[in-house]
Amino acid sequence: MKRFLSFVLISTFVVISPAHSAPNKIAVKPLKLVTSISNSEGTAGFLVAGTSIVLYGTSGENSFARAIDVNGQTLWNIELDPNSPSIATSGVIDSEGNIWIAGATSLLRPTPAPLPSPALNPDSVTVTSEVFHPDLNALALWKIPAGSTEPILFTSQQSSPVLITAIAVDKKGISLVGIAQASKGSSGFVVSVSLLGEFGVPVFIGKTSTTFDSVVRNVDGSTTLTGASAETIGGKKLAGVVDGVIVKLSKTNTIKTVIRSSAIRAKRNWNSATPTFLLGGEVVIGKKIESAVTKFTKSYVPSWTYRFLSTGPVFTQGSTYALFASSGVISQLKRWAPKVPQPILLKFDSKGTIIEASYAPSDQREIIAITNSKELGILCLTQNAQTISIFSVSN
Repeated sequence: MKRFLSFVLISTFVVISPAHSAPNKIAVKPLKLVTSISNSEGTAGFLVAGTSIVLYGTSGENSFARAIDVNGQTLWNIELDPNSPSIATSGVIDSEGNIWIAGATSLLRPTPAPLPSPALNPDSVTVTSEVFHPDLNALALWKIPAGSTEPILFTSQQSSPVLITAIAVDKKGISLVGIAQASKGSSGFVVSVSLLGEFGVPVFIGKTSTTFDSVVRNVDGSTTLTGASAETIGGKKLAGVVDGVIVKLSKTNTIKTVIRSSAIRAKRNWNSATPTFLLGGEVVIGKKIESAVTKFTKSYVPSWTYRFLSTGPVFTQGSTYALFASSGVISQLKRWAPKVPQPILLKFDSKGTIIEASYAPSDQREIIAITNSKELGILCLTQNAQTISIFSVSN
């Protein structure tokens, strides 16, 4: 992934921040540790399949998927693409229980070096093949059918290196969003894929400095993309240093709506979005970094919004949860003033009032993901230097 490209990765975004008042401050409770795993290199995310937890990511140059139980015991562990370098960066489970993991690969395959004949190799010297470092310029989508551990790979060759940042699925198909290397920077893109693994034609948005980090498949067949951009999109010009953007595409993939942040000196990004339009992202103005959490209506009008001192990115879930690394006082919470950035999970009601707050230990410096399942409830995935840990909400 380090050799992947020299993207100009853009970040940051949000809305206005009305005041929120609560009659009583909320006590902050500890999250419950489900399990910790020491072998955690390259984990990009996780999914819940029944009572199994599926981790996916990239170890070295190989993408993987690994299922564990709630005790951290490995149930199965597979290479997704053993024939070529690849990365796995986003995943989802459909209503049938099939696992879909997206990333990038190369359709080039190393050519074995020819073995010298015995007459020309009297000292039996071992011939090693040349180092193989192809560009990851093919979209990769792996399907692990429900009840199986055999991945099926679907690919689509692209003209430049690509990075998938998010995936969404419904009964009609799959949407992938990400970043593609462009001649002068980076371009955001979205591509539709059928449930049979048939790729559509990617739609590229922006030419120099646009990224998309989340995607929502709307019930009317349209698609909502969120991310960041430092260039004009759909006729809407740049307002800040980098604007957070919400882009709605029609069924035919034409731009219908573009909503940009408006802070003049800010770098902003919407890095997460849920089907109910609870968005999370970062706001950077000078040395000040905040997390923004905003609930939008279906027409992209903000219903309520917050900003919290933090390390930036926010992971949202459903209509009510936001997970981020808090770095300052949150006025609605009792005795919350972390000395170092610390993961906190906030729950909101329909009006945007904070009604619950839970924290992970301060040594969990990196937040990876949040998910929800019928069997295991809300789960948070975090990481420190030694392990990755999975936490749930305490009763």
